Amino acid sequence: MSSLDSKSTVVIAGGSGFLGRSLARHLVDRHGCRVILLSRNRPREDGPWSFQSWDARTLGDWTSVLDGADALVNLVGRTVDCIKTPDHRDEILRSRVESTRVLGEAMHQVHTPPPVWVQMSTAHIYGDPPTAVCDESSAFGTGLAPEVGMAWEQAFAEGRPESIRGVILRTSFVVGRGGGALARLGLLARIGLGGRVASGRQGMSWLHQTDMNRIFERSIVDDSMAGAYIATAPNPVSNAVFMRALRKAVRMPIGLPAFGWMVRIGAPLFMRTDPELALYGRYCVPRRLLEEGFVFEHEHVEPALRDLTRRID
Repeated sequence: MSSLDSKSTVVIAGGSGFLGRSLARHLVDRHGCRVILLSRNRPREDGPWSFQSWDARTLGDWTSVLDGADALVNLVGRTVDCIKTPDHRDEILRSRVESTRVLGEAMHQVHTPPPVWVQMSTAHIYGDPPTAVCDESSAFGTGLAPEVGMAWEQAFAEGRPESIRGVILRTSFVVGRGGGALARLGLLARIGLGGRVASGRQGMSWLHQTDMNRIFERSIVDDSMAGAYIATAPNPVSNAVFMRALRKAVRMPIGLPAFGWMVRIGAPLFMRTDPELALYGRYCVPRRLLEEGFVFEHEHVEPALRDLTRRID
């Protein structure tokens, strides 16, 4: 499709979270189109969207929202910001694969399916190489996140009807207002705990919320986009550089570092999350987006964080 307007309908599966609500507001504010959030739980806040409940695993009445829609965006997946117990690991995988499979079944059943399906994936599919810079041609990594990413994309490949254009967005760490990890990191920085984590050399591939929404929008309207793209800002940085930029953005001159052993103990005990989220990382670049002429509004981390913290203030 060439454009979105007030007659367009976009369905966002898994849309009640931070990214889904942000995208919904972006599409409504910019184009006035109708947005339907497909989710297990109704968003806690009111917004410019309609809501349709589903279980993300089985077919049901919810499939009718896809019939005649102009685009489907799938963001479904249990948060990885948790302690990786066996139950959590299982649900991280199943929530992504089973929801993608049932969306594929629904797309085959409805009379007029959306002409484009934009599918969330993860830049963590490339693993945690300490220094290598990854693009779409790079080898996949090993471990839970790469395995989940590969299974997620395989479910999409098997479920998408051939007549429907498919775009996969291997998304990095999205920084924005109203959700995500920036609020937590910002709080740590404001109280003087925003120093480097462990060596500070681990990569942080980041993406401003505004550019994430613009990439989603382009994926919907640009008929030339197809296949897998890395969705990240073009200038990844180390953890030490990111935290220094965040301290500067919140005007905190000091930031106590966190040694690796401290993170391994404190992350699950006090923050109820996986220490590896802070201890490891990757440097990714959006080669395909840049080659195809996408212009980022936020290319560098320092002004990007300054923009977001100014909005928070």
